[in-house]
Amino acid sequence: MPPERRMANDIAVNLGHLPGESAAEAVAGHIARFWDPRMRSRLLAYADEGADGLHPLVIAAVRLLRREPDAGERATEGERNSRDDRT
Repeated sequence: MPPERRMANDIAVNLGHLPGESAAEAVAGHIARFWDPRMRSRLLAYADEGADGLHPLVIAAVRLLRREPDAGERATEGERNSRDDRT
């Protein structure tokens, strides 16, 4: 299993408790902000090949990353809420 797939799926599981589109935005924001560009490129390429084994939130996050390449420049509401829940 490609490490990008495993890591992206783990992120999706951890942020999946967020409501609706907030979860996909949080996954996209995390990937955009914290992943090396080469890792993001490999994830996008993997998604292009059919997305076998990708969590549905990762697929939605990939769509957001393609639409908004600077998504990681700011924290999404979902990620802020997720951090607040842990404190």
